[in-house]
Amino acid sequence: MNRERLMQVLLSPIISEKATIATETGNQHVFRVAPDADKREIGRAVELMFDVKVDRVQVLNVKGKRKRFRQKQGKRPSWRKAYVRLQPGHDIDFGGGA
Repeated sequence: MNRERLMQVLLSPIISEKATIATETGNQHVFRVAPDADKREIGRAVELMFDVKVDRVQVLNVKGKRKRFRQKQGKRPSWRKAYVRLQPGHDIDFGGGA
């Protein structure tokens, strides 16, 4: 895997109540990832971007919801997210504060 591909795997971190609880209790961080990325690529991308050691990666596909606006039917796009567990002693700080 080349460095350019690894830089495109992680799209954004997911900051939600559930993701915050996973971070505090299980040392897991949640990311929105490219739809064609596999677990090995995601783990290596996190290690490259944040200089940490990854213990385990769990990936799931989130199906897009069907929505309606007045008489028109539509569908939100499907996407993929990854729960990344870090090895003990490693941490990622998205807040940047003290």
